[in-house]
Amino acid sequence: MNAASPRPSGPADAQPRIAFVGAGATGGYVGAHLFQAGYDVTLIDPWPEHVEAIRKNGLAFSGTVGEYTIAVPALHIHEAQQVASRSPVDIAFVCTKLYDTAWAASLAGACLAPGGYVVTLQNCLVEELVAGIVGADRTLGCIASTLSAEAHRPGGIVRTRQPGGSGYTIFRAGELHGRTTPRLQALVAMLGQVDSARATSNLWGERWSKLVANTMTTALSASTGLTLKSIVAGAPTRSIMIRLAAEAIRIGVALGYALEPIRTLDAQAWLDCAAGDAAARAAVDAAFDNELKRMTDRGYSGMAQDLRKGRRTENDFMNGYVARRGREAGLPAPTHEALSLLIGRIERGAAAMDPAHLDTLVDAVA
Repeated sequence: MNAASPRPSGPADAQPRIAFVGAGATGGYVGAHLFQAGYDVTLIDPWPEHVEAIRKNGLAFSGTVGEYTIAVPALHIHEAQQVASRSPVDIAFVCTKLYDTAWAASLAGACLAPGGYVVTLQNCLVEELVAGIVGADRTLGCIASTLSAEAHRPGGIVRTRQPGGSGYTIFRAGELHGRTTPRLQALVAMLGQVDSARATSNLWGERWSKLVANTMTTALSASTGLTLKSIVAGAPTRSIMIRLAAEAIRIGVALGYALEPIRTLDAQAWLDCAAGDAAARAAVDAAFDNELKRMTDRGYSGMAQDLRKGRRTENDFMNGYVARRGREAGLPAPTHEALSLLIGRIERGAAAMDPAHLDTLVDAVA
């Protein structure tokens, strides 16, 4: 599609009203595609130029999904009271940066109709924070694994990995209490119209497992300026990724999380690989090689994108968070510590994104 796509006709009264608080890479991608599928969706975002571009020209998509535009409704933050006062929503997705979660959850909660709920479509473990604001009974968690999209300009989103489809499940949604409910089933069916989706009874384990996967690449890409594909393909970076995985897995297990597969492999495979097991290393390399098939040369981590744009990163909620939880559990995480400190230096302007940091990281954790 090259022209703006109108919302398909359909029984609007049978569909839930939906708002996305945060319409960047993830929120914009999911929200616009739900709108295209016939859902009543409104995007709400704090980036003025982004909202104005969407209003004027629609939200343009490119990359692995082709090139097309979806004319989805969008509001500025200061206009969000229109939703809260005139047309409350049944589902409010929070899709902001992790450091914006508290205010975004408050805004989302204020937009809810009676019986409505908030979905945390973010990284890290945010559900307890959101539940403390809107209520545990009005909070569901959702993980978007390797959606890999970037809001590269106002009104423009590029997807840099192939869709998951039947080969890889992108969305994993769950209730905080772990039970399967009608609203969870409905949410999964809805997300399945964007990409592959399933319900999970182990939201917390999924969350920590996703955190392990994120922290294996996001700061490496950010500190070196390398693409995600380069990180996954390179021998030195693979070795660092394995160390990062093992440290985070040990901490997650110590904290009581029942871990799900990480980058398609069981947690034990990563631990065995880090310990020098040859068979486990072969399995890890095969998983890395298979992952490369869905990747393009255009993908950078969200943290790398933030540094390039001069924005605050999610370092405190990613590698910094793992290192902090490790200290609480009495388990060292030297690779996460080193990366977190390095990202902090780059944020402060005391260092630059540079592939040479790989040597420093190898020496720091040797």
